[in-house]
Amino acid sequence: MFSIQKILSKTACSFYMLFFSIIIFAQNPADFVNPFIGTSNYGAAFPGPIAPRGMASISPFNVAGIKNTPMEKDSQWLSNPYVNENTFLTGFSHVNLSGVGCPELGVILLMPTTGNVETNHLKYGTTYSNEVAKAGYYSVDLTKYKIKGEFTASKRVGVSRFTFPKGQSNILLNLGLGLTNEEGSMIKVVSSTEIEGMRSVGSFCYNSPEDAYPVYFVARFSKPADKFGVWKKPSKYNGVEAQWMGYNGKTRMMENTIKTVVGDSIGSYITYKFDKEEKVEVKIGISYVSIENARENLEKETGNKSFDAVYKDTYNEWNEELSKILVEGGSKDDKTIFYTALYHTLIHPNTLNDFNGEYPKIKRSKIGKTEGTRYTVFSLWDTYRNMHPLTSLVYPKQQSDMIKSMLEMYDENGWLPKWELNSTETFTMVGDPASIVIVDACLKGIQDFDIYKAYYAMLKGADQIEHNPLRPGLKEYIEKGYLSTNYSGPVSTTQEYNTSDYAISLLAKALGEKEDYKRFTKRSLSYRKLYDKDLKLLRPRTANGKWYEPFDPEAGSNFQTNVGFIEGNAWQYAFMVPHDIKGLMKLMGGEKAFSDQLQKVFDLKQFDMANEPDIAYPYLFNYIKGEEWKSQEMVKKLVNEYFLNQPKGLPGNDDTGTMSAWLVYSMMGIYPISPGDPIYTITTPMFDKITIKLDSKYYKNENIVIEKEVNTDGKIKAIEINGKSLNSYFISHDDFVNGKTLKVIQN
Repeated sequence: MFSIQKILSKTACSFYMLFFSIIIFAQNPADFVNPFIGTSNYGAAFPGPIAPRGMASISPFNVAGIKNTPMEKDSQWLSNPYVNENTFLTGFSHVNLSGVGCPELGVILLMPTTGNVETNHLKYGTTYSNEVAKAGYYSVDLTKYKIKGEFTASKRVGVSRFTFPKGQSNILLNLGLGLTNEEGSMIKVVSSTEIEGMRSVGSFCYNSPEDAYPVYFVARFSKPADKFGVWKKPSKYNGVEAQWMGYNGKTRMMENTIKTVVGDSIGSYITYKFDKEEKVEVKIGISYVSIENARENLEKETGNKSFDAVYKDTYNEWNEELSKILVEGGSKDDKTIFYTALYHTLIHPNTLNDFNGEYPKIKRSKIGKTEGTRYTVFSLWDTYRNMHPLTSLVYPKQQSDMIKSMLEMYDENGWLPKWELNSTETFTMVGDPASIVIVDACLKGIQDFDIYKAYYAMLKGADQIEHNPLRPGLKEYIEKGYLSTNYSGPVSTTQEYNTSDYAISLLAKALGEKEDYKRFTKRSLSYRKLYDKDLKLLRPRTANGKWYEPFDPEAGSNFQTNVGFIEGNAWQYAFMVPHDIKGLMKLMGGEKAFSDQLQKVFDLKQFDMANEPDIAYPYLFNYIKGEEWKSQEMVKKLVNEYFLNQPKGLPGNDDTGTMSAWLVYSMMGIYPISPGDPIYTITTPMFDKITIKLDSKYYKNENIVIEKEVNTDGKIKAIEINGKSLNSYFISHDDFVNGKTLKVIQN
């Protein structure tokens, strides 16, 4: 018979064992990341490894070849190197973009094979199985070759590990294949363990072909090759000379050569003869400055580190960044889609400068050098709405460096960026969004940059009428208050200019620039001249001021072109005046008319979750007293419908983290409703507790906690900040970050 002491002792022992097991098997935020989310449904994400805001990334490349039709890179407009449904893989690219809408990069393809060397990707490509994707890691089995490929990355180096079977094995480095529309490359085998070269890329969204630029690389192999070589496939000629060209259009194989080879369809190979199963690691350093810098990046970042050591460092870096927001409660799927979304917001903007600080300046006439981080990939038409505000809140030092990067671009180019990519200004999309991003950060307390320099840069973009690439049609906009149908997407562009002008007015007010404050406040409201009171919609006008006819408010949905709007229609732009919702409400005839018209957007199925213009609409019911529950229901419904723990788990292009940022905010229960304005609107959090760790350099509190108190799964009954009733569905940024706990209480 056991004594009571023994029973208590045994119970305590079991408790401690259980507690110890919980600690051992507790998952870190990085463990919830599923990089396959967004690799279908045109999400344009890739499942391969990248470090937070890394320059180098590795993606399986499965969009080449007829076997991947219809999702084949040359069969349609396709902007991603990987599609989850595809089955034919032709390599692993080492510089990639995430969630963009135009094809670019996706080059420097590494491919392991066995048997005789084959250089035609349609012949050496293979099916594959057993894909595994985690934060900083990807692996796959190549069916044809019985090779296992594993991949990780540091900030500027892609690292591969191949497990080869016994016999002849090869590693191909194909510079002819890629996602970019540009051609041209150079390659040289330096030794039996090293290859260096360059690949030309550019022409994002099929524009600015004259601004194509090189990406440099150095590849280093852990085992010396038994044989190596270079191949080149020249163009095929017709006519008399073709009769004399025995090599016409035929691939040239140059074995054991260390000469430099240039061309369009070129590559190199190394070959091994293995007596047993062997592993080979390959490190590829990347640089946009020089081969020497690519080599230094490789050596300084990865040196003699093993594959496992690099992966461990990158995993830890991901976990540190993702742990800035800790969530409690919710299902495993909830945590997975949340942390994967946060992961996607930490890919772009990404690092451009090399380990030594060097980077190419805009126009590439000079090389710059930074002590901090020079960022690139500013898809600002998308990201000004929520991704940059999220960065300001959670990663303010990164946001500060991004703004400093924008100001450097202003110095180099004469203009703030619009859609900058690897020091190439593409001027893609409409509006003048950099001003909004800078003002948003500044008014949230991120002020460790030259604010007046930024202010004058904004004024130049807003006021210089001639030769202004940021604001086409500015003269007409200033004179009439709107753009006419003489310009592309005149209503959309007017609204974007209004939004930027409002942001400038906020900064002018903060700086005591009273005249600018009045002037830009007035300019920000000029969309009202495009309001058709009969339709209760915004409508394009012709140059003589008359309404454009014939006008179909639904024309332009699903990215179809139309006269008035860019990537949307009259319904999807009807409420995109976030800085003047009260004014729009008055135009429409009051709260009820506003509410009815807003509800029509959803009832008529005109709301587009996959694009930016209407992305904040579900939150607009918070402006109508008594109807806030509609925002709560709508946001929850959209999260459940469009954001899933599946490859198709994004509603469309992630737009360099914009859709993902919407989800992060929506699951936390707050949203930056008016870009530039330091305010959030509140809805129901989807976790029991959310802890946002705050950067002590910018915020005085260590963290802010959002809590949900649920009696039933009903409407919000009360909102409290630090135990005191808020009496509003809106909270200023200062009140939010200087509080301790924001509690949302449901009925």
